[in-house]
Amino acid sequence: MERLRPSLTGYCYRMLGSGFEAEDATQETLLRAWRRSDTLAEPAALKSWLFTIATNVCLDQIDARKRRARPVDLADAGTAETPVGAPLPEADWVLPIAGGQVADPGADPEAQAAERETLRLAFVAALQHLPARQRVVLVLREVLRWSAKEVADVLDTSVASVNSALQRARATLDELDLEDSDAPARPATEDEQRLLDQYLEAFAEYDIDRIVALLRYDVVFDMPPLPLWVRGPEEVGTFMLGQGAACRGSKLIATTANGLPAYAAYKPDPESGAWLPWSLTLLEAEAGDGAAVPTITAIHNFLAPFLPNLFGSFGLPERLEEADPVISAAR
Repeated sequence: MERLRPSLTGYCYRMLGSGFEAEDATQETLLRAWRRSDTLAEPAALKSWLFTIATNVCLDQIDARKRRARPVDLADAGTAETPVGAPLPEADWVLPIAGGQVADPGADPEAQAAERETLRLAFVAALQHLPARQRVVLVLREVLRWSAKEVADVLDTSVASVNSALQRARATLDELDLEDSDAPARPATEDEQRLLDQYLEAFAEYDIDRIVALLRYDVVFDMPPLPLWVRGPEEVGTFMLGQGAACRGSKLIATTANGLPAYAAYKPDPESGAWLPWSLTLLEAEAGDGAAVPTITAIHNFLAPFLPNLFGSFGLPERLEEADPVISAAR
């Protein structure tokens, strides 16, 4: 069962849109499976049996709450001078998940690349528009590549019903005009890492000109659970020098989230003398036209003070001290 944990967690994440909820759902799935282990007639059916349990766990959670979204799905872009507004409830947002929770180290490179694309925030947000059972069908058929018969067994329905649900789910996603829902050309992994390194160095020095130079002309900058988001390098730079300047002097830890390069930022706290969790930032990028470094298309800043379980779910420390480096690798 532990061998299947990353796949189960990834499935639950796409269903629920929250790393917190995906981890809880996976734990609940494994607990129910352990308690019912004597009901598994054939060990070869373990995977299908576990995913059936996970599906029921997720369906129960989906029925109990509303759809999660991204800032770009809820409002038009603001400006650098627009008040950030009060944070909305955590349950309103598509939230990130740590790369280590869903990564399958044994998968081939092509499968890993496909896995990364279907963890993108835009794709996960799009899934939230589907009715729950259509979501199950689309994720199992299109993402995990299960057969229609296997999905029918999970949902205790017919193959014809599964095929019909898949057709309706595809049509719904095609009709949605979600902001940034079309995936850009992903740069190579080494190019993404080089881009992250350049961004982290510029951010550590709070060199806004260098940061702006790495951004695409229509870059999106958002800060869940705050509703405000802005578009364009000029607005991003102005915001970071204005309302967002409090993060100057942060210490950073590089990590991965949703198949993307990311970093955790710790803001200096004058009262304690330590650096406390401030934001977990995901960087989306588009491959450049022959350029050595790709272009950043989105900066998603998930604000830790309003998401108290965020850093813990990534295995990040609760605070950093003076002796800790300004930039460090993921722990």
